[in-house]
Amino acid sequence: MSLHLSVLDQSPIPEGSTAGETLAQTARLAKEAERLGYRRFWVSEHHAAGNLAGSSPEVLISHLAAVTSRIRVGSGGVMLPHYSAYKVAENFRLLEALYPGRIDVGLGRAPGGMPLATKALQEGRAADIDRYPEQVADLSAYLRDALPPGHRFAGLKASPLIPSAPPLWLLGSSEESARIAAEQGTAFAYAHFINGYGGPEAVRWYRDHFRPAAQGNLPQALVAVFTVCAETDEEAERLASSMDLSFLFLEKGVQRPGIPSPQTAANYPYTAYDRMRIEANRSRMIIGSAATVKAKLIEMSERYGTDELMIVTIMHDFEARLRSYQLLAEAFGLPRA
Repeated sequence: MSLHLSVLDQSPIPEGSTAGETLAQTARLAKEAERLGYRRFWVSEHHAAGNLAGSSPEVLISHLAAVTSRIRVGSGGVMLPHYSAYKVAENFRLLEALYPGRIDVGLGRAPGGMPLATKALQEGRAADIDRYPEQVADLSAYLRDALPPGHRFAGLKASPLIPSAPPLWLLGSSEESARIAAEQGTAFAYAHFINGYGGPEAVRWYRDHFRPAAQGNLPQALVAVFTVCAETDEEAERLASSMDLSFLFLEKGVQRPGIPSPQTAANYPYTAYDRMRIEANRSRMIIGSAATVKAKLIEMSERYGTDELMIVTIMHDFEARLRSYQLLAEAFGLPRA
């Protein structure tokens, strides 16, 4: 099975750096991913996050699509319960009009931030997460000009009016997300980097129960996984220590600005419980040399039955992160631009 590789960039801010510097690095990474032969470049939505710079994927997508020319650019993803499906449709129709055939609409239902940020995003209205499937259906219909006659907004069009519709992906880390994607006839991206257990079963359920939203639609799935690749297994372990400590801080509710450096991680006084949590979190990661990582990614694609893997790499050193993507592209022989 020929494997396609894609990128999900969360725009991680290293300690000692700024959001502006990080967003410039995201643009640089997108250009390099295109040159290296990656299929897609998605960006995430996080609110009031001190160590992640991406809060508005639609705005960032517009910039990234402008500085690239071929790679698909999309959201991983827009947190739909915060917003009007109609407005999201207009945002992505405009992007599709500007960059036809290059835009992906990735959706999630997580808050993407702490409760206070969620309150601010939904100020003046009560969001109902149970309406998420209805929102997905509405968004799909707006993008395809396919609102049913009995719809509460029947006859409404999302502007601008264009001949193509960007594909819809549902992001999830459970069988419930797989169920919604199958019922709505969308593509499905399983977030192994969020939940390292139960993914193959969720993807299998999605394929077995898929109902096409439009004629000719087929089930399409990818898997996103935290990956750290370096020249040697030992160097990859050193670089991954930043991610280990960052997740440990997140679990403990420790507010620290930026992704810690490997030196900060090496000096941290870990407890036995900390070590246990780090080991548990490693189920969401693939770490090692190019040969080690390639073998594990191929095994993952076989377990999931998918030909596309989305790589999520968080490091303190941007040049090392860039090198990680370069090593993977070389190992898999991606077709360079």
